[in-house]
Amino acid sequence: MEKGLSSLPSILKRRALPALVTFAAVIGGAIAYLQMTPRQYQTSTRLMLDQKRVSVSELGRDLTQLSSDTPGGSNPLADQAELIKSQRVLQRALTEVTAESGFRSPENELTVDQLTQGLKVKIVPATNILEVSYLNKDPILATKVVNAVSKAMVEDNTQVIRQEAANVRKFLETKVPDARKRLQEAEQKENRYRQSSGIVSFDEQTKSIVESLATLEEQENTLSAQLQELRSKEASLQQVTDAKALNQAYAAVRGGQDEELKALRNKLAEIETQLVQARLSLTDNHPTVINLLGQRNGLRALYQQGLARVSPRNQSISSGSVAGDQISQDLTSQLIINDVERLAVENKLKVVQTNRANLQARLAQLPIQQQQLTPLTRQREESAESLKLLQSKLEEARIAEAQLVGNIQIIEAAQPPTKPSLPNKRSVLAIATLFGTALATGIVLLLELMDHTLKDASEAEELLRLPLLGVLPCLPSRAIALEPSVRFLDHVGLVEPYRTLFKNLEFRSRESLRSIVVSSTITGEGKSVVASHLAVISAMLSRRTLLIDADLRRPILHTLFNLAPQPGITDVIDSERSLEETVQQTNIANLCVLTCGELCGYPSRLLESNAISSLLAEATRQYDCVIIDTPPLSACADAHTLGRQSNGILLVTRPGFTIKEVLKRAVSELTHNQIPIIGVVVNGITNQTEQYYRYPLNGYRFLSSRSLSRNDTRNY
Repeated sequence: MEKGLSSLPSILKRRALPALVTFAAVIGGAIAYLQMTPRQYQTSTRLMLDQKRVSVSELGRDLTQLSSDTPGGSNPLADQAELIKSQRVLQRALTEVTAESGFRSPENELTVDQLTQGLKVKIVPATNILEVSYLNKDPILATKVVNAVSKAMVEDNTQVIRQEAANVRKFLETKVPDARKRLQEAEQKENRYRQSSGIVSFDEQTKSIVESLATLEEQENTLSAQLQELRSKEASLQQVTDAKALNQAYAAVRGGQDEELKALRNKLAEIETQLVQARLSLTDNHPTVINLLGQRNGLRALYQQGLARVSPRNQSISSGSVAGDQISQDLTSQLIINDVERLAVENKLKVVQTNRANLQARLAQLPIQQQQLTPLTRQREESAESLKLLQSKLEEARIAEAQLVGNIQIIEAAQPPTKPSLPNKRSVLAIATLFGTALATGIVLLLELMDHTLKDASEAEELLRLPLLGVLPCLPSRAIALEPSVRFLDHVGLVEPYRTLFKNLEFRSRESLRSIVVSSTITGEGKSVVASHLAVISAMLSRRTLLIDADLRRPILHTLFNLAPQPGITDVIDSERSLEETVQQTNIANLCVLTCGELCGYPSRLLESNAISSLLAEATRQYDCVIIDTPPLSACADAHTLGRQSNGILLVTRPGFTIKEVLKRAVSELTHNQIPIIGVVVNGITNQTEQYYRYPLNGYRFLSSRSLSRNDTRNY
């Protein structure tokens, strides 16, 4: 639609009749459906699936437990809902209902198919409850059927559980004797082997050996860690002291601690100092330097003899390896102690490893008979455990079979309904109301889409983008003819819109408004009525007014004023008469009418002549306002011709009659041909479009000079 949702109320108001007819038809159909449809009654019962039913035996609890851990991931509630509709349950319920109701004839007897069609099972959301309902014409029968189905479901569930327990019991009764026989055979084999081998028990011995092995393994791990630590420390000390062997380290310490060697080292250091100082000022051939060199060589020989004295046998030590300072002596001493400790830990580790190997050998040498006895003992224990389990399960199966325990119970029995469920009057009427409203709205919108006529004044203003100069009411038939004019002039509700139109015309005109061409797009929009009544208003406002009937195809102005059609405008154009001789005076002061005159076969020839220009020029000189009624714009080009020779065209439209496309095309042609358009008038406003009209017709009545009183004048 071209307008928004705001125009929907006005659209519905215009199309009220088809909308009401459509809505009434839908409601009538719904009422007929309610009257013709037979009444049906629905009742329901509720079943709860209890997964925590109390049972003496564990097997009974397992049989009544609903599990959803199935391969297909099925829902236990959905499974039970389908079981309610099964042939087995329905046949059981049908048998009970038939026996209770006592159907006398086969045609009145229920069948499983009929029961299935009327039966509904619904899962109550977020619960373990199933709601079973049945629909039937007989409320008592519906109640009996629902209660019978729920009772049959409970009985079937209990019977199934008991049958499962019985099957388990029968199976266990066949397996217990076999298990007892296997246990006896295992015991006999074990006893014969013990008697033949003389074995009592090796458990304590085996336990003692295993504990000793664990202790030795722990000691071995501890010693291995200590040995690794000592080796790492030894490597670090060797790297610092540069001692590769224990004897070398011992010799370095002894050499550093010997007093004689220490004195020789000090004296040798003094000679080296003196030699360096002498060489600074003397040559190597100088007697002093030669003497010092001899002393140094002698001291070095004595020092080497001392090192050989303190060194172990077959070990040579250089003078640079001697631990002369205290730190070197301490580090070398630590290296010696660490090496001694390492050797001790290695010896202890060898002893522990030897003991562990001996114990492992002893464990491996355990009698082979003990290894042969173990499977016999295990076989006896497994047979005893299996027999015990089978006996326990057999007792549970017997208890579960004896119990009447199921996982379904009735929590709410069905009661005979007092009101029919179908047809549901509220639902049917609500749906009919919604459907009728939607259908009526669709009909209205369809009619609106198919209607290409102008709807109201606001649409005309929005469509044309032209000034809206007036909104004129739909005149009563007695007020259309202006003879006598009192029928129009004494009606305020009719006069004021035309007066407003005339004043708007004056305000819109930049110059003095002398000549106006009144036209429309098609015949029937009321242009002649608007032109004649506008001329009356102009005369009423003391303007000397001339109304010209230029519609030479369908002239009508002489009829409205009850005047003779001849002489008229054709006589003036043909120069047979002057304007003063041709115009006719009306009974309204200041208003003259130039009728059509004698009609000819080709009217456009007259209006295209130069005489029409002279006629209009003379008319504007003699009269204050000249109003020209022309044929519709779509019929001929007469309005275009006269529009150029006047102040402009006043375009008359009519809601519900004017075709929008024709109107737009006519305005486009006028604009393209540069013919001035003064504005648009919306004619024929009724009560349906009264919101666009300032003077409602219902609020006014005809007045005459004789009926006016003092109080009426005050309200005029």
